[in-house]
Amino acid sequence: MNLRRPNANEATGTFNRSKDVVPMSGLCTRCVDGCQGNCEIFLASFRGREVLYPGPFGEVTAGADKNYPVDYSHLNIQGYAVGAKGLPEGVEPNPDTAIFPNVDTTTEYGWEKKVKMKVPVFTGALGSTEIARKNWEHFAVGAAISGITLVCGENVCGVDPELELTSDGKVKNSPEMDRRINTYKRFHEGWGEILVQMNVEDTRLGVAEYVIEKHGLDTIELKWGQGAKCIGGEIKVKSLERALELKKRGYVVLPDPTQKDVQEAFKRGAIREFERHSRLGFVEKESFLKEIERLRKLGFKRITLKTGAYSAVELAMALRFGAEAKLDLITIDGAPGGTGMSPWPMMNEWGIPTFYLEALAYQFAEKLTKKGFRVPDLAIAGGFSTEDGVFKAIAMGAPYVKAVCMGRALMIPGMVGKNIEKWLKEGNLPKTVSKYGTTPEEIFITYEELREKYGDEIKNIPLGAIGIYTFVQKFKTGLQQLMAGSRNFRISTISRKDLIALTEDAAKVSGIPYVMDAYREEAERILEE
Repeated sequence: MNLRRPNANEATGTFNRSKDVVPMSGLCTRCVDGCQGNCEIFLASFRGREVLYPGPFGEVTAGADKNYPVDYSHLNIQGYAVGAKGLPEGVEPNPDTAIFPNVDTTTEYGWEKKVKMKVPVFTGALGSTEIARKNWEHFAVGAAISGITLVCGENVCGVDPELELTSDGKVKNSPEMDRRINTYKRFHEGWGEILVQMNVEDTRLGVAEYVIEKHGLDTIELKWGQGAKCIGGEIKVKSLERALELKKRGYVVLPDPTQKDVQEAFKRGAIREFERHSRLGFVEKESFLKEIERLRKLGFKRITLKTGAYSAVELAMALRFGAEAKLDLITIDGAPGGTGMSPWPMMNEWGIPTFYLEALAYQFAEKLTKKGFRVPDLAIAGGFSTEDGVFKAIAMGAPYVKAVCMGRALMIPGMVGKNIEKWLKEGNLPKTVSKYGTTPEEIFITYEELREKYGDEIKNIPLGAIGIYTFVQKFKTGLQQLMAGSRNFRISTISRKDLIALTEDAAKVSGIPYVMDAYREEAERILEE
């Protein structure tokens, strides 16, 4: 069975002429001389490298559609008819106290100085992509009022058009970074936090120094990688001047804007955009620990790490080095992940998928614990969108996994709310929305709740933020229901015993009992009494 059909996908704007396609190559079974397209090979014949990337850039986020042999749908959540774990001290479990609205969905992460969140999810790294920039107000305010952490991703300073550098090439002023941090802080209420992520270029530019000296941030995140790709962060730029500027700042820019033939091709319209790429990092234990020490001396209270779908070796390094460095959180991002820009073939064909990666992370964490190490708090990322998936990830990685990092699933509500605001102004609401009403008060089920809380300040909360808040409230309720059904009234009581594997393959990979074996001994004892 083929797990993916290559050579044609909506993400790249391509399709096969024939309904009959060779499974392995993705080519039409009958390739006709004179075909007018539009498979990937056809398009790449004259647009070349452009076909590597989902598009149009800045208007889409992409997630690969390879169908992995085992994923979280191969697990089910256990339900029980007795018991109630995690009720407040002194509260006796009974039908009146063990009701799902009483479930506590809060979680926390951190080595010593904990960060609490109202629900066990936080945003993916929203960095230098156009999607993140133009929707930032919606994302940031939405995360703040929802009580979750917001990750400001890599390269934000580096691509800031108004960036000012010191004589030694360090960030002196970055209005875009200032905007991002201040937008979140305005509505922050003590739940969650904003943290800034750094890659190779960010470190060279002195981003850590800038955000702690000017904004007093508590947390900085180092980035080793992400699930969507095994190369550095990428964006596209549409002007030659911008491409030259970014190359001057130290980025890899392709095609090379300094070459005369490239400049001529751009003037003639053959080349319409440039790619800006970050460099690959090289992880060494000694230098990693020294960097952690340096960041702590700068004054950061918490240091976190984001790593991607690399081999088991890099995962072991992240956990072992992280334990020695006393990291506050390690986010492990599995394939395929989602992104504002990644090479489409890479998204589908590289890395360890999230389910397998979490299984390895649990095994490695257990080994380190038995050796006497304290494992940093963990978060899992890569393809999650619903509360059932988050429950499964927390249970499968218990007691180490404290939360799930969600990328596109937390971005979409922001974009939906933003567009509803736009459609309202234009008087052009689609029927999918207008059937609920024609004002924000009628459309958003949480609008009156927020107005009661914020009063006149509700006017300064964009509808995209209200969209995120509304989604998070649905997520919280759904999670409360799943937790109550499994008799867990607190996140910390969720365990691997609350899952069953529906297939023997899933059981083998995860170590979760096969459905026909789970609690079998206990059941047999009852039958034999």
